[in-house]
Amino acid sequence: MNLRRVVVTGLGSVTPIGNDTNAYWQSLINGVSGAADITKFDASKFKTRFACEVKDFDPGDFFDRKEVRKYDLYTHYGLVASDEAIKDAGIADDSIDKKRVGVIWASGIGGLDTLISEVSGYLKGDGVPRYNPFFIPKMIADITAGHISIRYGYMGPNFATVSACASSANALADSYNYIRLGKADVFVTGGSEAAINPAGVGGFNAMHAISTRNDDPKTASRPFDKDRDGFVIGEGGGALIFEELEHAKKRGAKIYAEIVGAGLSGDAYHMTSPHPDGLGAILSMRSAIEDAELELTDIDHINTHGTSTPAGDISEPKAIVSFFGDHAYNININSTKSMTGHLLGAAGAVEAIASLLAINHNLVPPTINHFTDDMEIDSKLNFTFNVAQEREINTALSNTFGFGGHNASLIFREFNE
Repeated sequence: MNLRRVVVTGLGSVTPIGNDTNAYWQSLINGVSGAADITKFDASKFKTRFACEVKDFDPGDFFDRKEVRKYDLYTHYGLVASDEAIKDAGIADDSIDKKRVGVIWASGIGGLDTLISEVSGYLKGDGVPRYNPFFIPKMIADITAGHISIRYGYMGPNFATVSACASSANALADSYNYIRLGKADVFVTGGSEAAINPAGVGGFNAMHAISTRNDDPKTASRPFDKDRDGFVIGEGGGALIFEELEHAKKRGAKIYAEIVGAGLSGDAYHMTSPHPDGLGAILSMRSAIEDAELELTDIDHINTHGTSTPAGDISEPKAIVSFFGDHAYNININSTKSMTGHLLGAAGAVEAIASLLAINHNLVPPTINHFTDDMEIDSKLNFTFNVAQEREINTALSNTFGFGGHNASLIFREFNE
């Protein structure tokens, strides 16, 4: 089969370190931490009292009052990010065939704020069920994909992907494949998450998954550092416009880069822990490389999953060295989660945007908050610690892994005719 080429023509970002793509990128290259004390609820009795919240975001600035009430916060983030990407790509008007534009949008959890609010209201009441008629539509994880399509009239394939923290990377992989196979010409794809609330923080605390460094939140997310103690929960959304190459060229679209490979795998190992030797990560990276028909030496940069967890930060570098061999030491590796925190189901999309911009600017954002080497992690690897590094980047790989052993690797390459 003659597969079609797919390029990226639009980007949109709502993150803890910037509410649009330019602000996000500037914070990344300057090593800005998005972590601070939680303001969304009273966290004084929680083991963790900080997070990477989106800042200065008022849904009323983007939606009328009725719309604000209809959407959970994760949908607000998704719609704002997708609005930016759609406008950036120039596909907001009627100049394209909307029947050939699809939406695949991810969330690992969906409308958790809405679920908490509605169930709490019932439990505090008199036992008579008085649920908001928008309760279910606000909560379900697929609804943002639906709202994006309704907002713009896009009638192509439309659904959500859910694979925990790999969710939006899976959305990008699916969008890429649907276009390659001729099922659509354009996709709005990405993911959003809004789980900084008592259930989200309390649940991850119970798992001992998130940092409790309450005395110094800004340095709490420290991937690959010896003293890491868990990830920092984040929120927001990332949107990308994927487009068939000839379709993009015909309308004169600007092209950020080409997506050339996607690899997916399962650890088949443990509910929450990665395989200690990174076997699933190796499989997903190998699948992506083979899909892209590249050599290992073609990879210049890897945006790792790099969550700042004790086990994950050992297994992923081990997988990189095992798979890439000596070339691993020529690759600029980083973890942007050191700045954004972990956006859960939105992580794959937000980090793919960082990888694309690294290619565009030939600049690798840093992995901040490195203080002490971990003897279990190969210190000869270039983790781009603390300061951004300039280098020519033709090809970048972005890894995203999720609870349940879900692994996704995406490869982006500088666009050439």
